[in-house]
Amino acid sequence: MFLYNRVNKQELRKQVAAEPFKRVTMSFYRYTHIENPEKTRDELFAHWSTLKVFGRIYLAHEGINAQLSVPEHSIKDFTNHLYQNPLFKDVPIKQAIEDDSKSFFALKMKVKSKIVADGLKEGSFDASNTGTRLDAVTFHHKMDNLDIVLVDMRNKYESEVGYFKNALRPDVKTFRESLPKILKDIGDKKDKELMLYCTGGIRCEKASAYFKHHGFKNVYQLDGGIIQYAHEMNRLGMESKFIGKNFVFDERLGERITPDILGKCYNCGGSSDRQVNCANLACHTLIIQCEKCASSMKSFCSEKCLTEYTNQSAKAC
Repeated sequence: MFLYNRVNKQELRKQVAAEPFKRVTMSFYRYTHIENPEKTRDELFAHWSTLKVFGRIYLAHEGINAQLSVPEHSIKDFTNHLYQNPLFKDVPIKQAIEDDSKSFFALKMKVKSKIVADGLKEGSFDASNTGTRLDAVTFHHKMDNLDIVLVDMRNKYESEVGYFKNALRPDVKTFRESLPKILKDIGDKKDKELMLYCTGGIRCEKASAYFKHHGFKNVYQLDGGIIQYAHEMNRLGMESKFIGKNFVFDERLGERITPDILGKCYNCGGSSDRQVNCANLACHTLIIQCEKCASSMKSFCSEKCLTEYTNQSAKAC
């Protein structure tokens, strides 16, 4: 069941544009046992609605995964209320790297079986036996060791616009695909140090325990993910080893980390990291499409989608 604001999306966009205050995009997660996720969801939704918090939040018996847009003047109230709940006390909250205050336009909360779909059978391994967390600076320097195995735990559409140099980037569409595929690809490297990274850290929690279960002895994960790494590199004036854009799961779709343009337009093959969903809602495929092709293709991913949409519109008339 969803709890959400039942207002037209275009109207919500207008409302946000008219707000006289700034919003801050934030995210957090925690693996913790939630006895009654439905009750917890309802309590959070009730308070966050009064603060005009927007976002997408998943809760399950195993924890919470939240991406949020919080009015700047409500951050203290939001944080205090969150930390009053023993389940979420002092949970690390990350702020966006680039923020135009337009990441979310409504508050949506859903109770799921898992906060990250991993496709793994419950109890098949000890999910609490996670890898060693490394802070951004330690992770940064450890990547200089050429004998490590550095793995991107994100999907292809995320890593094709930004990544750490020399990382293994699996050609997968979902996290549940990545675990068995990566294990197959690096199964003969169990004697090496395995270093994992993802957007904010949540996928590495499961992945590090999964790989330890399968015999990897020295498993490390980037604490706070790419988001925290980028903040630390900026704060310390260090050159980022993550290049390009960090894909994010909200209306922005990406945060610029370095000027490097790593992607290729799906239509013309030119250099671009502009990610959009196909304008044909029956397709809605996420693609990289340069401005020129977006104009000529009218924001459709292919001639097929453009033709189908045009024909449907003609019939409707």
